[in-house]
Amino acid sequence: MKGLILSGGKGTRLRPFTYTGAKQLVPLANKPVLFYAIEDLVEAGITTIGIVISPETGEQVKATVGDGALFGAQITYLLQDAPRGIAHGIKIAQDFIGVDPFVLFLGDNFLREGIVPQVKAFHAGAMNAQIILYPMDDPSSMGVAVLDAAGHVTRLVEKPQQFISPYAVIGIYMFDQHVFEAVNSIKPSARGELEITETIQYLIDHGLKVGAQPLTGWWIDTGKTSDILEANRLILDILETKIAGQVTDNSRIEGRVVLEPGALVINSTVRGPAIIGAQTRIENAYVGPYTSIQRDCVIQNCEIEHSVVLENTHIQDVSSRIADSLIGRNVEIGRADGQNKALKIMLGDYSKVGIL
Repeated sequence: MKGLILSGGKGTRLRPFTYTGAKQLVPLANKPVLFYAIEDLVEAGITTIGIVISPETGEQVKATVGDGALFGAQITYLLQDAPRGIAHGIKIAQDFIGVDPFVLFLGDNFLREGIVPQVKAFHAGAMNAQIILYPMDDPSSMGVAVLDAAGHVTRLVEKPQQFISPYAVIGIYMFDQHVFEAVNSIKPSARGELEITETIQYLIDHGLKVGAQPLTGWWIDTGKTSDILEANRLILDILETKIAGQVTDNSRIEGRVVLEPGALVINSTVRGPAIIGAQTRIENAYVGPYTSIQRDCVIQNCEIEHSVVLENTHIQDVSSRIADSLIGRNVEIGRADGQNKALKIMLGDYSKVGIL
């Protein structure tokens, strides 16, 4: 069995954060979202993996992920010239996949408990395709599956305007070679894309066996700031303490905290769950729960919690507590003269902000 990860797309819901980087490389607990997808596949015994990349961010993805050796996998990169839909990503991977069954994984999807049970069910059920369903009160922004009384998939609708089912189809699918007949037969939708829902509906209409597996664990599509913060929280919730950095005597480490090598905590409190990256300095500061700070940062004379901070960012002399924030690479946040105000921040890379 092979794996296929889609790592294109423009990440419009995360702008300006994604103007200078791939959305699949946004970190959760200091590790790119995309890494979790690769690790889920490898955990399920799938080590031959193709990654579909875009012209805009493909080289960045390749430089970050490498040839797969880091994960015990072999990775092939497939260039998609423009965002033409999930099914188009399958179409351009036909030569790579061949006749093997495969797992299709959208690279910005996060499942905390992995996909091993779903892969086992796909093998055991001798299915042509399998979707994973996640019950939601309002799944209208997603593909939605309609099931019959026996639990079989009868219809899929992309972003239905009216409520037809509570079952959202999440971004992990399993197929055999029949899917290529479907993606080569369907036409682009009104938005100019080859839709995955139409692909699966084609299989259903042509009498092929499409199964569904419920998801009982945590799943998040990390397309928005709030989703990234929530996924980061879920990972930090199962964090195990590891202190590889230095903590001065006048500092306090509370709860589950990871200090990566070279991290330095001076006259500060770090209250977990939290992770502090390599060579990052925390000085005269408070780092609160559910915070991830990447490498080579400086957090000084300030307070921050429930936030994600990327590498080489400096936050200094801020009197208001920073919370619920996603802050990019090479950002500088410092104090400016004036009245203090509450802060809620989303900053793209290479931003510089003065705080009143």
